[in-house]
Amino acid sequence: MSKAQRATIDAMLRRGSQGFTPLPIEQMRSNFVALMAMFPVPKVRTSDTTLGERTAVLVEPEGETRPGTILYFHGGAFAVGSPQTAMGLTASLVTRTGFRALSLDYRLAPEHPFPAAIEDCLAAYRALLDAGVNPESIALVGDSAGGGLTVTTTLAARRAGLPMPGAIVAFSPGLDHTRTGASMETKAGVDPFFTTEGMAHTGELYLGGQDPNQELLAPAVLADLTGFPPLLLQVGTNELLLDDSVRLAERARDAEVDVILDITAGVPHVFQSFIGQLDEADHALDRAALFLSQQLSA
Repeated sequence: MSKAQRATIDAMLRRGSQGFTPLPIEQMRSNFVALMAMFPVPKVRTSDTTLGERTAVLVEPEGETRPGTILYFHGGAFAVGSPQTAMGLTASLVTRTGFRALSLDYRLAPEHPFPAAIEDCLAAYRALLDAGVNPESIALVGDSAGGGLTVTTTLAARRAGLPMPGAIVAFSPGLDHTRTGASMETKAGVDPFFTTEGMAHTGELYLGGQDPNQELLAPAVLADLTGFPPLLLQVGTNELLLDDSVRLAERARDAEVDVILDITAGVPHVFQSFIGQLDEADHALDRAALFLSQQLSA
């Protein structure tokens, strides 16, 4: 356990993070780019491509590519971010698994509120299937808002009659726009990055005035996960969003779905990004890579 590392990162986030404080959207986006630029990116090969009608980045290992595809959805509260801001996480999984990844540049709120992002992610998954990729060889992976999209895209795929992907991995996913998890209160002030006010602001951007009480906006409370593929949910105890993962894991258990709820103590939102700075980040990515390798090889 790296208490000194965790304390250093907590202090850094409290000094420099604005936690999605309400600001003009372009400033929020530029601030997020600057924040994510601090994280290292392992050496990989990248090239631009298209999935559905959206651009994406193909990420491949420098060496041999193993059979298997990671469809990656970046974080950013549905309003900021891009494949580039999530490249550290995407590349880390590619180097650890040997799989290729396709990181999608889905549409963002407030210009494109719910359900635009889900529609883009579903179209990307459908494009892989139409290209002949075996669904059991595809893992949906994402962080924060993108972690939520791994679940809601799978729900949308089931509604559309598409086969299920082989696995889901979600890092600190946002899974409840009703914001009814107990951790929204118990972790207020403990979370060094998010505030309830900041999350309310970005939530409003994504909702666009729509009722959050629906399956694709609050799967942690409303989703039927019957038939879902194996799930890995990784989250830290210092997160407002902690109970989003806890409650989704309970729903998965009740639906007889294989689920691993992987909680790390004393770490912040998407702590896996702190590669080489936080021992727990590297260990969590090792566990995620093992899970992916086991599920997609099976």
